[in-house]
Amino acid sequence: MGSETITAADAGTWKFGELSVNRLGLGAMRLTGSAAFDLGVPREREPSIAVVRRAVELGVNHIDTASFYFSSLRSANELINRALDPYPDDLVIVSKVGPGRDPSGTWYWATPDQLRGQVEENLRQLGRDHLDVVNLRAKRPGTPIAELFGALAELRDAGLVRHLGVSNVDQEQLAAARAIAPVVCVQNPYSVDAGRAAGDDLLRFCGEQGIAFVPFYALAGEGRDIGRQGDEVGTVEDIARAHGASVTQVRIAWTLQQGPHVLAIPGTGNPDHLAENVAAAGLRLTSEEMARLDALGKV
Repeated sequence: MGSETITAADAGTWKFGELSVNRLGLGAMRLTGSAAFDLGVPREREPSIAVVRRAVELGVNHIDTASFYFSSLRSANELINRALDPYPDDLVIVSKVGPGRDPSGTWYWATPDQLRGQVEENLRQLGRDHLDVVNLRAKRPGTPIAELFGALAELRDAGLVRHLGVSNVDQEQLAAARAIAPVVCVQNPYSVDAGRAAGDDLLRFCGEQGIAFVPFYALAGEGRDIGRQGDEVGTVEDIARAHGASVTQVRIAWTLQQGPHVLAIPGTGNPDHLAENVAAAGLRLTSEEMARLDALGKV
């Protein structure tokens, strides 16, 4: 498939509240290295900065990040800051709080009182006076989130955050959050071959309510943080060959065709992969191909 004139805008748009974004965005997790949680050899600084700038040139105006995306020498937020400040007027930066890491890389889960510090750390690293959207990442589906989300709602009222979302949640947690403050997006694991058991119903519900559904691990599938393992054979690969596309592009196209409210945030620090990902905004799968891919999640 050709990519000469395709930009992120070819994926269409959706809104976080009043903030309009192209449905194909950029995940920042891999800007710092092969995985955000790797304190080993970091990715070179300048190529990562160049990837962020090129993404914006290709029409990306939605970047998903977090202050806990860092390696031994690199912070994704600070790379974004260095690449884009002064920020384009239409750029929407979405961050997440709940989990955190101390400087040694040790994980912790924030208490309601610690969420302000996490929001302020994102603001400091990004060089901004407010965050466009903040997702509360639940420790796991089923855990209570009302007190934590209430603390974020207070930060929204104070002007530090414009809009709120939730991540890694089930329908009950989403309902609990919406009883406190408006929710503009749900960010959950969901892909062709993983996260589908409970995800389909929540995806449909979000569409009915006008809430953006933003899958993570959409490309990695069962590989999760370490990435997709090996090359797919069979259905995904066959469909990719039929379109002269890559397996990654098929996965992105499948994600976007789940509904007009579904966004894709493929992450990369590689400029060639970035161009490939954005080109997927122009890939349209047939209904028969979608049915074949949908069947993978029901096996």
